Amino acid sequence: MNLEFTKMHGAGNDYIYVNCFEPKEIENPAELAIEVSNRNTGIGGDGLILIKPSSTADAAMEMYNADGSRAEMCGNGIRCVAKYVFDHGIAKKDSLEIETDNGVLSVDLTVEGDLVSHVRVDLGEPILEASQIPTTLTGRQVVDHGIQIDDRTFQATCVSMGNPHCVIFVDHLDDALVQYYGPLLENHSWFPNRVNVEFVEVLDRRTLRQRTWERGSGETLACGTGAGAVCVAGVLTKRTDASVKIHLLGGDLELEWRQSDNHVYKTGPAREVFSGIWKN
Repeated sequence: MNLEFTKMHGAGNDYIYVNCFEPKEIENPAELAIEVSNRNTGIGGDGLILIKPSSTADAAMEMYNADGSRAEMCGNGIRCVAKYVFDHGIAKKDSLEIETDNGVLSVDLTVEGDLVSHVRVDLGEPILEASQIPTTLTGRQVVDHGIQIDDRTFQATCVSMGNPHCVIFVDHLDDALVQYYGPLLENHSWFPNRVNVEFVEVLDRRTLRQRTWERGSGETLACGTGAGAVCVAGVLTKRTDASVKIHLLGGDLELEWRQSDNHVYKTGPAREVFSGIWKN
């Protein structure tokens, strides 16, 4: 199979993108995602995103994690989809609609020299109902709820931005915290569909540092929906304002939980790295 692809990243969260507006035969995208995402024997990335025609939007994104599992949404991935759609002439508009497994989302583009540099995404309303995130916990919301992992108890706040997130505020971020406790939390019995885990250090009420253990991919340099969940969790736990800057390993994202419409807005960069042909 000779498959044309483009490698892109949003704040270091990198995926392999395939333009399916041009006819492609991809019999098993989950298996393909595993092969191409491998950083030693493949192209290397956090997963695979197919850019497809849509009957309800300018384009549709179909996303697979590095382990081949299907994901509902990717906040960094949708920015790159929007950049690809504009830069490659599929839809030359400053505002686009992208269909995802979490519905159709609106994006606004910042264009410099006829190429998209930054994208603002309307992530929609956060889902806070415990059963809809989903978690196995009873009650309306999960806010600063104690969760025991081995010898340590964390205070967890759970939010869905179309995909499930568990936000843990800590005094200090380090590798051991993320890489040891991340997979244990991802697969905890609270979360029937597994969960994305955000470890967050509050620098001040408008500035945060975030590291993410991403469901199906391990630690990634950024997680856009995770940043949205962190913004919401900061407000729910009264740790932050509703508008924050979040420092991630791969760059910065701007987040706002707008009370006027209850939507979360995220702004960040999108970059094209290279294109090629996958032969297998």
